[in-house]
Amino acid sequence: MTRAQWLTGRVMHERLRPARHRFEYPVSYLYCDVARLDALRSAWFGIDCLRPLALHTRDYGARDGSDLDHWMRARLAEAHIPADGAIHLLTIPRIFGYAFNPVSFWFCHDRAGALRALYADVRNTFGERRGYLLSAPEHAPIDGDTVLICRKTLHVSPFCDVTGDYAFRVRRRGEHVFVSIDYRDGDGLLIRTALGLVARPLTGALAWRTLSRQPLLAANVIVRIHWQALRLWMKRVPFHGKRPPANNETNDGARP
Repeated sequence: MTRAQWLTGRVMHERLRPARHRFEYPVSYLYCDVARLDALRSAWFGIDCLRPLALHTRDYGARDGSDLDHWMRARLAEAHIPADGAIHLLTIPRIFGYAFNPVSFWFCHDRAGALRALYADVRNTFGERRGYLLSAPEHAPIDGDTVLICRKTLHVSPFCDVTGDYAFRVRRRGEHVFVSIDYRDGDGLLIRTALGLVARPLTGALAWRTLSRQPLLAANVIVRIHWQALRLWMKRVPFHGKRPPANNETNDGARP
């Protein structure tokens, strides 16, 4: 798949303890080949410039505007992961100049099209980020049954400590994309998150239809984060202070 796609669907987030808390929201994402970003340029979609929809390379990778494809391939080479095919980014683009992505995913394939690595770029509302480079044992192809585990190392929510593990699963069947993230602390499963999306070719008509229906799509992400935090506080979920961030920004997917 070389043509960019627009994915729409829903995200579900469920906390199991000490108070149960669940919510769902509609979401939309861009899915694009990072080696073919120039093909996205149009009157309504910009690369490193102001457009109704835009992707700024400085928001990703080294965050200096450098080539994203080269940056990710260097990470894969350092980890000896044989992902020598297309690399696709799943992210919320800038909408009228603004975007906040709690997590963006890089899907790294081999030349045969098999998924060999998943890079989860996690960000918090303090402007910090952590990248988790995930692969299967012995860098085998990743399928819908593969569980990708890494240790949590970034303060994401004041209602969770910086302990425990994430377990990722990804699956794509035709136009349907599914991503799940289970977060476990020392007492077991604490939070379940699931993302279910349907992909369509990105066209001008589809982009304008999305913008007309959800002009505040990107801004709503940060508003909803704070609204759900208020609800957790009202339920008296314990509050955890923020720790100083670790120096490194990228962790491999191996369990320490």
